[in-house]
Amino acid sequence: MSDSVFQRICTYLADRNIAFRTVEHEPTYTSEESAAARGEDVRIGGKAIVLKVDDIFRLFVLSAALKLDSGAIKRHLKVKRIRFATAPELLDFTGLEPGSIPPFGDPILPFVLFVDESILLNQKIAFNAGSLTNSIVMSVQDYVALTKPEIFRFSKGDLPISHS
Repeated sequence: MSDSVFQRICTYLADRNIAFRTVEHEPTYTSEESAAARGEDVRIGGKAIVLKVDDIFRLFVLSAALKLDSGAIKRHLKVKRIRFATAPELLDFTGLEPGSIPPFGDPILPFVLFVDESILLNQKIAFNAGSLTNSIVMSVQDYVALTKPEIFRFSKGDLPISHS
């Protein structure tokens, strides 16, 4: 299914005349490996994390250079419990393995999408696109206009700015 997710994203972007580039690379398992394989700064990486928020799975995207602030998510969404989705849950909901989740909710993946403010500080976003060997790089402006996420701050650390 991972190839089909990659193809669905490429078709989705192309059908909407969104400029993007694909990068095929060796399998990457960390944000730093992915950035190096793409030839991009780790700060523009969009780290996509599926969390179970109370009883609902949701997708959160933040700069790969930052850490998730679970307290900020709990406060913003007024919930008591959040946890990371397990590998079997990811496989069940998406057909994908950890590290290959792209930063797209509906219609690509069945999740409500939340984007951290850190993503908006860069001109580009780069991400693994349904596999550990295929990445996409596109403009943040196009990404946000297309995905229409809810945006708030749920990262820890200084907000990174990359001018590349």
